[in-house]
Amino acid sequence: MTATGTTDPQAALRSQLHGMWSSVAGAWGANAEFVDDRGAHLTERLLELARPRVGDRVLELACGTGGPGLAAAPLVGPTGEVVLSDVAAEMVAIAAGRAEARGLRNVASRVLDLESIDELDDSYDVVYVREGLMLVPDPVGAAREIKRVLKPGGSAALTVWGARARNPWLGIVFDAVSAQLGSPVPPPGLPQPFSLDDADRLERVLTAAGLARVDVHELAVPYRAASVGEWWQRTCELAGPLAQRLAALPAPEATALRDRAAAAIAKYVTAAGLEIPGVCLVASAVNES
Repeated sequence: MTATGTTDPQAALRSQLHGMWSSVAGAWGANAEFVDDRGAHLTERLLELARPRVGDRVLELACGTGGPGLAAAPLVGPTGEVVLSDVAAEMVAIAAGRAEARGLRNVASRVLDLESIDELDDSYDVVYVREGLMLVPDPVGAAREIKRVLKPGGSAALTVWGARARNPWLGIVFDAVSAQLGSPVPPPGLPQPFSLDDADRLERVLTAAGLARVDVHELAVPYRAASVGEWWQRTCELAGPLAQRLAALPAPEATALRDRAAAAIAKYVTAAGLEIPGVCLVASAVNES
């Protein structure tokens, strides 16, 4: 509470966002293999950009069900450590379970907030953030936190989604919901998947945080599904704040919305199923201080 007795709007927003990701953790766990498969090439690029060595400490922030962190664990060996972290405890539990199932004894898990990382200064050699920085209210502040926990000479590698128009696998969902409900989705002013979709802006965020040798480039991340129905169901389940809103729609409205989206996505149907374009921005940076 503030001195005037009113709720801090930024604190309320963060609490809402954190709770929202907790609410969809089950769907992310159920689709973890799909997320890994789709992002395999992306994970490889992140490891290439900030390749941990034997004995290094690695932190993955906003890890969801685990991704680059799980892939990095064999690279740091038994003398190294990988910490999988997310602001949602439910996500952390899923990621930890996946690490245990793989027999990765050098992996730990913690509930950590990307905007306020409860770790010591200069404590990690490598930090990864896959599709998380664009979803926080203060990305520059979050990037400062990444720099703070990196050791001097440590490296960060992260990804965000590129332009909405070049990611129709999600953009069409947003467009259909906006048209059906008569209000913009996502709502203006909220952090959302395309908040950092410009390479120059992403570079400015990282340099403003004090990170050096910043490089940003594009990487194609197509979305493949066996059918339109599979794409619609999975995308809606994983779509964070949108998932709860769609689940609450009356059946006739939900059907009309699905039909609207199916008509828009039909151009990407092939003999083998759906092949939808997708583009990420991939960034690397170093803590030189």
